[in-house]
Amino acid sequence: MPIGLLVTFALWGVCICLTLWPVRRPRPLALLSFLISVVVNELPQIPALLILLSVVPYLAQGGVSGGDAATVAGLTVPLFAGLAAITVRATRARPTMERALGAELPSPPAWHGLATLLRPFPTRPRSVVRVSDLAYGSHHRQRLDVYHQRARPDGAPVLVYFHGGGYFSGGKRREGQALVHRLAARGWVCISATYRLRPEAGFEDHLHDAKRVIAWAHEEAARFGGDPSRVVSSGSSAGAHLTAIAALSQSDPQLQPGFEAADTSLAAAVCFCGYYGRYYGRDETESPISTPLGYDAATAPPFLVVHGDLDTDAPVDAARDLVGHLRGASSEPVVYAELPGAQHNFDRFRSLRYEAVIDGVEAFLARTVAGSAR
Repeated sequence: MPIGLLVTFALWGVCICLTLWPVRRPRPLALLSFLISVVVNELPQIPALLILLSVVPYLAQGGVSGGDAATVAGLTVPLFAGLAAITVRATRARPTMERALGAELPSPPAWHGLATLLRPFPTRPRSVVRVSDLAYGSHHRQRLDVYHQRARPDGAPVLVYFHGGGYFSGGKRREGQALVHRLAARGWVCISATYRLRPEAGFEDHLHDAKRVIAWAHEEAARFGGDPSRVVSSGSSAGAHLTAIAALSQSDPQLQPGFEAADTSLAAAVCFCGYYGRYYGRDETESPISTPLGYDAATAPPFLVVHGDLDTDAPVDAARDLVGHLRGASSEPVVYAELPGAQHNFDRFRSLRYEAVIDGVEAFLARTVAGSAR
């Protein structure tokens, strides 16, 4: 058997094992584990196809001995068994969201699963228009895209989305695109924004940018059919960190230097795979506070927190702490869904898992944000 085929089996075996049993410590290995497994965990059909494309041509050629064929089969079966286990684990996202919401989600159409397998990367529907690179500040990173239904209905709820990237990378067309496209197609006005990054910027700069985007949504969303009284924020990883703090410090003039009177209130917050601790190198003496756990949750809007139980980049304990903090003081709904087998950045692809999460987000927003999109 060719050495190249053996190497292929070995590499895919490592990726599948790290997806099923990720390394959690030390942190560099945990991050490497995440990077290796992120595609396999959300899109197992891709490695399955690549394995087949390696195996079938070899077996189809003449002269392959029975022993070699048996060896190839013996190595292929465990790989496909692992990918099947990963797929089954992903299907548990829907019942997990239903239990968290205490309600049954609409059953997806029969072709839905096949469409997700065949088109795993988010694409903007024809019914949705994207207005690109609008400025909310003078810095080149202070830019946002607006997504709205081509018909542009009036009085639509507004979603503001912040990308992840650890505050040193990321972009407004990376994570969360499937959610943005879905809600915009349903009649929402969706805003996906970038913000200043490390090392040029610090925590105050990130937070000020997030507040400016929310203020921009209140002031400008009506131009695209949005209702400024129904602005929701969402984000993943660092974007979830920003969303949580923005939701717990609504319209605080001290956090809005230069635009103190601007409305930065939120009707709800939706956080994916977030980091909720303190910002790099900061401690209890910091000002302003850089962890949502340091803010009073009594005035929090409704929250939906979704996290993977195998997240090695932002461990799940932080999400549990945030939910406990919110439930200890807030009178609004706090919904928490802990996804079995999910890693970090599960919102990057149009996967079976993320599609179920989006269905749950729609149900949560229909319940908590007054009215519904037209």
